[in-house]
Amino acid sequence: MATDVRTDGRRAELRDRGTGELVKELSAQVSTLVRQEVELAKAEMAEKGKKAGVGAGLFGGAGVAALLMLGSLTALMILALALAVPAWAAALIVTAIWGAVAAVLALQGRTKVRQLGKPVPEKTVETVKEDVQWLRDRT
Repeated sequence: MATDVRTDGRRAELRDRGTGELVKELSAQVSTLVRQEVELAKAEMAEKGKKAGVGAGLFGGAGVAALLMLGSLTALMILALALAVPAWAAALIVTAIWGAVAAVLALQGRTKVRQLGKPVPEKTVETVKEDVQWLRDRT
């Protein structure tokens, strides 16, 4: 029963207030709610950012290890070829192979980047234009 009295009392209090005052209070409450949600989102993203930073560091370590592995593979290839040709020729052959691999990868990367086109969020630009047109039509 006590909750009914409080609810009825609250309803009576709201009825006694003016519309402007109620709208002002609602606006303040919505503003507070939005601020709290933004703060929650910031905190959540900061926590996720820390975890992502650790993951990125591990990826970086994997990249360094892979680079060292390629260095060892290069030395192995040179030593293996040196059994058939002079050491300088083996080193030259392996260098040419790595140069060809780098050139192919660079050309493929350039092609992919060119396919992207302009670095503009085209869908967002379109929706903003539609929103502006809608506002013009309304006014």
